[in-house]
Amino acid sequence: MTLRLFFASDVHGSEVCFRKFLNAAKFYKANIIVLGGDLTGKALVPVVMLPDGRYRLTVDDKRLIAKDSALEEYKTKLRNSGFYLFTTTEEELEEITKDKKKMDAVFLEAIKSSLKSWMELAGQRLGGSGVKCYISPGNDDRFELDEVLKERNFVINPEGRVVELEGDYEMITLGYSNPTPWHSPREVPEEQLADMIGHLADGIRDRAKSIFNIHVPPYSTEIDKAPAVDSELRFQRQGLGSVKMTSAGSTAVRAYIEKYQPLLGLHGHIHESRGFVKLGRTLCVNAGSDYGQGILRGALIDLNGSSVKEYILTTG
Repeated sequence: MTLRLFFASDVHGSEVCFRKFLNAAKFYKANIIVLGGDLTGKALVPVVMLPDGRYRLTVDDKRLIAKDSALEEYKTKLRNSGFYLFTTTEEELEEITKDKKKMDAVFLEAIKSSLKSWMELAGQRLGGSGVKCYISPGNDDRFELDEVLKERNFVINPEGRVVELEGDYEMITLGYSNPTPWHSPREVPEEQLADMIGHLADGIRDRAKSIFNIHVPPYSTEIDKAPAVDSELRFQRQGLGSVKMTSAGSTAVRAYIEKYQPLLGLHGHIHESRGFVKLGRTLCVNAGSDYGQGILRGALIDLNGSSVKEYILTTG
């Protein structure tokens, strides 16, 4: 029996990318769909109500004035690019802007509200389909979202445990990463990451049919190359101005893949390093990400017994 798995990661709040992820089950005839972390967006855009009935938005340092249908068009574009929106007044915005805690609370509420709507949509789209949907957090996702991601009828959060898949496959999931220059919520030292992976991997019964769904890719491979940045998050240059690339994956992830030799490694985290690589018998994939353009990068993988039958990268 062949198990077809669709994998994507790093949608970062993009409404259209999440909808495409759900649609991928039917489109690719997948038994299982897996969304591997970094679910949430990175920015909040105030929509300010003006006295004349119009609204003001500031996007990429550009001030936009819109009304009615034009406003809805702007909102759709922003949500599809991973931005969150909240409607406010000049007075309220000034008050919130002066208070970092208030602004953070508004941002968190927008994230949670969006994620709740995604979970409801998953239930509507996948109910009765027989498709198993696994959605877990990544290093950029706050811990407050774990409550929203609690297991429900049509969405399973596999984070931090071994889950059994159809066909006697087993999958471990870990959304944490090694340290990054951005100091995201779920970052730990390599030694701690190794302990976390080891604890999960030790619970696997059959390594030959295991899947490592680990957000950060293995170190020093073709799927962990990222632009190098300095302490102020500026790109480092080399040669004639080209951006210097560096390995940003995890040594712990690589060590455990080489030690346990799972059938498959599912990774994301580094958007620029889309592709496949083999570490011994293990096929590792980084689906990549282009969420800002509303493009869903993914990977379609057919498993048969203790082997990967076919695999391909997808764009939609």
